[in-house]
Amino acid sequence: MAEEDGEWQEGWVKHKDAVYAYNEEILTFLIMGIDKQDDVEEVAEGTDGGQADALFLAVLNPKDKSIKVIGINRNTMTDVDTYDNEGEYVSTVKAQLAIQHGFGNGMEESCEYQKKAVANLFYQLPIHGYAAVNMSAVATINDAVGGVDVVISEDLAGVKEDFIEGSKVHLMGENAFWYVKYRDTDIFGSADMRLERQKQYLNSFIDAAKQAVHKDASVVIDLYQAVKPQMVTDVSLDEAAYLAPILADYTYGEDGFYTLAGETVMGEKFEEFYPDEDAMFEMILDIFYEKVK
Repeated sequence: MAEEDGEWQEGWVKHKDAVYAYNEEILTFLIMGIDKQDDVEEVAEGTDGGQADALFLAVLNPKDKSIKVIGINRNTMTDVDTYDNEGEYVSTVKAQLAIQHGFGNGMEESCEYQKKAVANLFYQLPIHGYAAVNMSAVATINDAVGGVDVVISEDLAGVKEDFIEGSKVHLMGENAFWYVKYRDTDIFGSADMRLERQKQYLNSFIDAAKQAVHKDASVVIDLYQAVKPQMVTDVSLDEAAYLAPILADYTYGEDGFYTLAGETVMGEKFEEFYPDEDAMFEMILDIFYEKVK
């Protein structure tokens, strides 16, 4: 093998008698849904930056022209950096991943904190860009692609009367917002159930978005500008406009959505999700690495 010939390279990983190298061509973007309803605005240092209720890694692989998405449970227990009201680092604690964005100023600072926490969770994987979108923008994003078809996965008639389990619904406007946002915190595992709905929604949304871009590439520019008041991102409009028509030809299937295997337990006050480290490691190898021949 390569390492036996003295050709071992930095960054290679050996697992189950196989050697893997990180795919340097991959682009990874962190998408955050922030639990706020208004336009983004800078807040005082502290814990008012808003929690990241939805967390996804969008992985773009130019080699096989594929899109993969990793949905991350908001309650994943991991290292979270805490800061005081002056923005000074205090300590690192084990806590739910979603609260990391709450620290900072609610703008780029909070996004960088969240980006660091997610990268550390994934063994320091590079994250090339981020977009933090207030959840109130879901309706705007949804409607920009003409709406999304879903089959209601659980009985949510108490939220919207036509959200009956098994029924097919074309989500528009506020209906899309409630479908991806709602969870009953009195029900154990509600974050896991919501993540399954978000997975279902994203699978349909990506198909609708690709079709919309094929019809009119300018939809990306219009959407970016419409959502901008409710978004913090380090991806420029020019970069988004450049990537969109390219990604419209990338493949994405239902098997392209991954979630972390693990267990949800009840902590002292809130639910805690503990990922299966072995399964997570193998998932990272599968998505981000290639076997060295």
